[in-house]
Amino acid sequence: MRGAALSMLFIASGTAFAAGEVTFSKDVAPIFQRACQNCHRPGSIAPMSLLTYKDARPWARSIKAKVVLREMPPWHIDRTVGIHKFKDDPSLSDDEIATISKWVDSGAAEGNPADLPSPRQFSDLDNWHIGKPDLVVTMAKPYKLRANGPDEYVDIDVDPGITEDVYVEAVETKPDLGFKVVHHATTNLVEDPEEDPIGLFLNEYAVGKNADIFPENSGRLIKAGSKIHFNLHLHPYGEETPVKVSLGLKFFPKGAAPKYVAFTQHMGDVTDLDIPAGQVVRSDGYFRLPKPALISAFQPHFHTRGKAQCMEAIYPDVRADSARPGPARSETLSCVSNYIFGWSITYPYAEDVAPLLPAGTVIHVTTWHDNTDNNKFNPNPKNWVGSGQRTIDEMSFAWVSLYYLDEADYQQRIQAKLAKR
Repeated sequence: MRGAALSMLFIASGTAFAAGEVTFSKDVAPIFQRACQNCHRPGSIAPMSLLTYKDARPWARSIKAKVVLREMPPWHIDRTVGIHKFKDDPSLSDDEIATISKWVDSGAAEGNPADLPSPRQFSDLDNWHIGKPDLVVTMAKPYKLRANGPDEYVDIDVDPGITEDVYVEAVETKPDLGFKVVHHATTNLVEDPEEDPIGLFLNEYAVGKNADIFPENSGRLIKAGSKIHFNLHLHPYGEETPVKVSLGLKFFPKGAAPKYVAFTQHMGDVTDLDIPAGQVVRSDGYFRLPKPALISAFQPHFHTRGKAQCMEAIYPDVRADSARPGPARSETLSCVSNYIFGWSITYPYAEDVAPLLPAGTVIHVTTWHDNTDNNKFNPNPKNWVGSGQRTIDEMSFAWVSLYYLDEADYQQRIQAKLAKR
């Protein structure tokens, strides 16, 4: 059904190109510039460059296959359910997919080079999803991971030299070296090394993850003198690998303070997974919001056997005191229905559609793991799998970014939303 629907899309959209040839220079290059080249260029994480026609032409058929299945650019939100509007969404429109498909099917012509848009200019700062950081905190020297053996866990403290309290509006953790072996890396704020040597969770990098960009007028406080604690989970891949991880921070202007304290936490954890060999297994986890909240972003988290995850809001029953309260109202917020290992993407909701939820709402996280040989990322479909930290184990939860509101603020926002409708 999916293939048939896509075929109909291209047939319908193809009429738009009937009057002229689709070429790389005029039609395809602008799409690649917007959605592909930040990764597909020399020195970045993608396996090949898409900067020029000469770069792209040998990969034409492969490019079509990936974009038709919406595997590339990596943005795996299900467009048929829940919220569809996000910040910094790199995904292709139906028309853009049809353009690429038509270009490939008609011979992948170069066209007139004079039609090319001006080339994008890149710098090292384009490696940051948050733009130019105000401060980059990095490890003093690379850690050398051995070629083979079990997963390693490395803890490193770095003094960022922050001498006064600052508020952070965006944060990103990323590998500078050895991204292939970094299963995940977390950063914590250590305010008092003796009382709490691990500190408060700040941010996480997982394979393929982007950044945490907090909603308007919200952010995190970093107190003067705080240290940054890096915790690295590394998975050897057959060769000795140097690993270096950095943290990028964007600050509010000096003297400015956000109204809301933003943070990211686990929701819907399932810690007793039971995934038999050769099976697809569903698990369900829950988290109750103690206060009204604005949910700003969603990121599924599992390992190589992850298949799909949905986040649902189960609203408190306002008729609970009635003799006949009836069923609770629920709403699907987001689903990733075709997760691809290697892309732990954070999906930040656009400001005008970010879920605004009352106190007592239950966040229901439903996760599916595929432990069959149909999952090409499955290291061994003949093995039972349970919960654990190792790459060969599994996890089941969502990273959810949010901030809490007081009741008066929540009611005011609800009334404003109703007025707009």
